Amino acid sequence: MKFYDCSTAPSPRRVRIFLAEKELNVPVVQVDLRNGEQLTETFRRINPQCEVPVLELDDGTIITETIAICRYLEDIHPLPPLLGVTAREKALIAMWDHKIEVEGFLAIAEAFRNRTAGFQERALAGPENYDQIPELVERGQRRAQRFFRTLDDQLAKNLYVAGDNFSMADISAFIAVDFSAWIKASPLIDHLHIKRWYETVAARPSLKA
Repeated sequence: MKFYDCSTAPSPRRVRIFLAEKELNVPVVQVDLRNGEQLTETFRRINPQCEVPVLELDDGTIITETIAICRYLEDIHPLPPLLGVTAREKALIAMWDHKIEVEGFLAIAEAFRNRTAGFQERALAGPENYDQIPELVERGQRRAQRFFRTLDDQLAKNLYVAGDNFSMADISAFIAVDFSAWIKASPLIDHLHIKRWYETVAARPSLKA
């Protein structure tokens, strides 16, 4: 296998942590997003969507999308389980991971990419250029804060995001919290349950990946 990564991007970091939890060593190819390497013809042949992460299998199969990569890794290396064991666990982890993606990551990205000078013509990731819309910055920040209230309420009732066990939902939520600092919207001051959980998760060795 070969893993296409970018050390500064949040989405590939989710896969790196997943790999570290599984204690898997996969050869890594760094893609320089800052200088547009993802838009080159060479990388477009690997992923026409011009995004990382990407997992390339030994037979040449290309798997994109963070959750799809992690699903594959879970199936070939089931221990420790990070996507659930019982039907209930699997459903709750999938539910929360999706909520984190849509309500958290996309909200933060909306604010970040629409206000950061380096994304002036790259307000959306992918093969096409899109202009920034300044009005979306405030909306993204408001969406992010609403998501963090939801997450804090969930963590008031659970040790981890989807229940009693560390899972993919915790990986995604942890990266979302870190990503929110880029728009000055970190929930670690105002949300005590998120703060408790964040400190617990941050102590795991895999979070240094």
